[in-house]
Parts: sequence; C-alpha cells; structure tokens
Amino acid sequence: MSHLIVRHTVKDYGTWKKAFDEDEGNRSAAGSKGAMVFRNNDNPNEVVILMDWDGLEKARSFAGSPRLKEVMEQAGVAGRPDIRFAYDAGASAH
Repeated sequence: MSHLIVRHTVKDYGTWKKAFDEDEGNRSAAGSKGAMVFRNNDNPNEVVILMDWDGLEKARSFAGSPRLKEVMEQAGVAGRPDIRFAYDAGASAH
C-alpha cells in the first residue's frame, strides 16, 4: 500500500475540514483508500493528512492534479503544502 502524506497550515480548520470532507468522492475516484487527519497540538490550524492509495502512481497523479490545487486554494490552505510519498516498509513499494 502506498501513502500520501500532506502537511499544511490552513486559515480556518472548520472551513478546510468541510472542503476536505466534501472532496472525498474525488479522492476515492482517484484511487484513495481512506484518510486520517491530524492536527498539531500547538497550532490547531496545522494539519497532517495520511492517505492510503492502491498505487504510488495514482497517489502522485492526484498530488499533482490541478483539481487538488484548486480545492486547497478554496479550502484556505496557507502557503505551500509539504507533500510526501511513502510505503509500508514491510510490503513492496509498488
């Protein structure tokens, strides 16, 4: 299983979370198998999202999509997000 890890700061968590939840169908259609959202204890507007994907290429395609950039802008993401790709070290990278 591949993972997409995104860390960014948002202007307002409630606004961002609503947009994130509403975009779940697009993530699923792109190959996402689910997501977990974490908030920083010291800055609750700093968010880390861990998404599971059924393939690295699907995760990369989603992360580079114009649609994701548009959703992030509308949701109030402040600054440039930190986007990383990872895989379960006990499994194959593909």
